[in-house]
Amino acid sequence: MNANSQQQRSIKAFEDFISTPIETLLQRHCNTASSPTVLTLFHDVAANVPAYKAFLAEREINPDIIQTLEDFQQLPAIAKENYIQRYPLPDLCRNGQLAECDMIAASSGSTGKPTFWPRFFTDELQIATRFEQIFHDSFFTDTRRTLAVICFTLGTWVGGMFTTNCCRYLASKGYPLTVITPGNNKEEILRVVQELGVNFEQVVLLGYPPFLKDVIDIGISRGVEWSQYHIKLVMAGEVFSEEWRSLVGERIGSQNPCYDFASLYGTADAGVLGNETPLSICIRRFLAKNPDAARTLFGESRLPTLVQYDPTSRFFEAQNNSLLFSGDNGIPLVRYDILDTGGIITYDAMLEFLAEWKFNPLEALGSDTNNSALSTQHSPRGIHPLPFVYVFGRSNFTVSYFGANIYPENVSVGLEQPAVQAWVTGKFVLQVKEDADKNRFLSVVVELAPGVEGSEDKRQAITESILAQMLRLNGEFANYVPPEYQTPQVALAATGDREYFPIGVKHRYTRK
Repeated sequence: MNANSQQQRSIKAFEDFISTPIETLLQRHCNTASSPTVLTLFHDVAANVPAYKAFLAEREINPDIIQTLEDFQQLPAIAKENYIQRYPLPDLCRNGQLAECDMIAASSGSTGKPTFWPRFFTDELQIATRFEQIFHDSFFTDTRRTLAVICFTLGTWVGGMFTTNCCRYLASKGYPLTVITPGNNKEEILRVVQELGVNFEQVVLLGYPPFLKDVIDIGISRGVEWSQYHIKLVMAGEVFSEEWRSLVGERIGSQNPCYDFASLYGTADAGVLGNETPLSICIRRFLAKNPDAARTLFGESRLPTLVQYDPTSRFFEAQNNSLLFSGDNGIPLVRYDILDTGGIITYDAMLEFLAEWKFNPLEALGSDTNNSALSTQHSPRGIHPLPFVYVFGRSNFTVSYFGANIYPENVSVGLEQPAVQAWVTGKFVLQVKEDADKNRFLSVVVELAPGVEGSEDKRQAITESILAQMLRLNGEFANYVPPEYQTPQVALAATGDREYFPIGVKHRYTRK
């Protein structure tokens, strides 16, 4: 692509983004068939991306015979191992030209060795639409002066710079949105909010859930009155429970969790794949209170992240409980296996399922008197007939105990109960150990909150809270594990304990 055509591509994409209201964009996506879109992407990539040409040729696949969605779904999936790591970086880009991308981000992956992901300005505009959906539908930023505080790590890592750019594009579109980038510097975040927050009608913190909770808790310990800043949270990177959302919401003075939070399902590989909406949060909160319904819907004893997605931008497939997606990027991806477990549910199928459980989320959102838009609208914002994708994350984060899969999410809910939540940070390490007689037991090391002293009474209360929630949420645990082995052995550790909770290291909740 020459400089002039690249310039024209940028101008056209930006003009379309700037001039098209979010309601029109979302309606366009709801009315566009996703199958022709993904087939068009496939043929473009097969013709213009050297690595994918080679990938198909090695498997003796003629791209011309891929004419229907059924044909497409027979194509072999690509992944880091068989595709991204096998070909030179330029060959993964269109026309073998790395120079056709204008930015490169890095992801560390499970091995710690960075993978590089180039992208172009127009790729970010696709993702900016997901941010606009959140800022418009959930936070009403079109009518409220808003400060966006980027708390993701800056530098080559994907989250900080990607998020910053997308938020600035919203400001270019006319949203009264101002961006500041303290990154993951907690002291700077607190200073920014306290010195600048009073100049805005709301403050949005964007970062990883446990990190944002740390910032909020430190602020409370220093007397910060979060409620005066009308805090909203945009999160990514981890599954969290609805108890966690309620707990954090209480600490920031949230009046309406469905409209004050939004979690992104995002990756370094392809940006944001889907996002929470007021509708998806409303549904997830119902399912959190009805574990039997959740188990029936998702087939597991843990609550996944539940988001809606635009099938014309990111086309999802579920194959053997694994998620595949296709989407255009600096490195276009066709049937890419990201190693996430989960599934997809159509909008109509979701509402029909909930009706069987006597729940109507549209009515539940509409009857919320805290939704200030209801006085001027016939229906609340945040309701679009987009499909849902649910994501459990990587399956290797579970531990197996008496044949039962124990999930970190089950333990998290126990630590978020009112009786114990003030004592702990929410971090823990879950593992199965053996005693001297080779009897297995469930070990949970829990991090105490700053300034909290451990005691036997606290340890016992935390143990009982974890056990009660595991029995409530995890049917395998309740039925497979003999009662005499169900009570976990809980140990309490100080904040930042070097062995279990080293500062500055991304925390892992399980050990094998």
